[in-house]
Amino acid sequence: MSSTGVHTSAPSILSDFKEITKMRLAVSVVFSSVAGYFLGAEVIDFVTVLLLSVGGYFMVGASNAYNQIIERDLDALMDRTKNRPIPAGRMSVTTAFLIASIFTVLGLVVLYIINPKTAMFGAISIFIYVSVYTPLKTKTPLSVFVGAIPGAIPFMLGWVAATGEFSIEPGTLFMVQFFWQFPHFWAIGWWLFDDYKKGGFFMLPTGNRDKGTAIQVVLYTVWTISVSLIPVFGVTGDLYLTPVSGVIILILGLGMLYYAVKLFREKTAHAAKKLMFASVSYITLLQIVYVLDKFIRQWL
Repeated sequence: MSSTGVHTSAPSILSDFKEITKMRLAVSVVFSSVAGYFLGAEVIDFVTVLLLSVGGYFMVGASNAYNQIIERDLDALMDRTKNRPIPAGRMSVTTAFLIASIFTVLGLVVLYIINPKTAMFGAISIFIYVSVYTPLKTKTPLSVFVGAIPGAIPFMLGWVAATGEFSIEPGTLFMVQFFWQFPHFWAIGWWLFDDYKKGGFFMLPTGNRDKGTAIQVVLYTVWTISVSLIPVFGVTGDLYLTPVSGVIILILGLGMLYYAVKLFREKTAHAAKKLMFASVSYITLLQIVYVLDKFIRQWL
């Protein structure tokens, strides 16, 4: 691929930098990490929050840059990715690799400053995403299972950053986000099925937009809601959710389930797109409810 052109404007360079590191995705990951930190911290240390945010952004940015280097030829085949910096020829592989490498080192250093376990989980996340998940995407639908592991780490990473320990509390946060990713990514895979097919990606559990896939979407949505409610029963250590917040989470979950069932009935790209947006709303609002529940209990 060609190097960045000499006539590329500053706004374009900034736009390409945001695209190669997937800034919007990185912000959502940072949000999850900070939510996990608020849940685990006895006293909020805003220096740690800043370090977690910066380190988290570096790690996500590095993962995405490596991913786009590896998949540059496949990205050129798909409508949604053909204008990314590398396949479009606006950024060289060398430049992207330099960004990814710098981000990896800086991310690990920043997370290590918080505590070693936070850095360790950050390293595990980037390794699985780049070295296992990315190659498997063109081989097997099980790639979604593998990709759900690094995708579930941010929520629990915040708790580990706050406490320096991995226990049942961050393990529960991990499971919530782990199960959530299946209906979320299968909705995306269904919605963009034709485009993914051009790149040879296997995103749906059966490989097709069929009844089998739709059933699994519904089942994993039910499991996501179920796992999200476990803290209500007081079996997850210091991670606790009041019954009132549990009802709110249940209502949010039923809203997501409504769109999952709608996909099962309609089996259309439009229904899948709606489920995708519903799933994003669910996990975001869930994290907000979890955090508010903790602080409201402390204030009362």
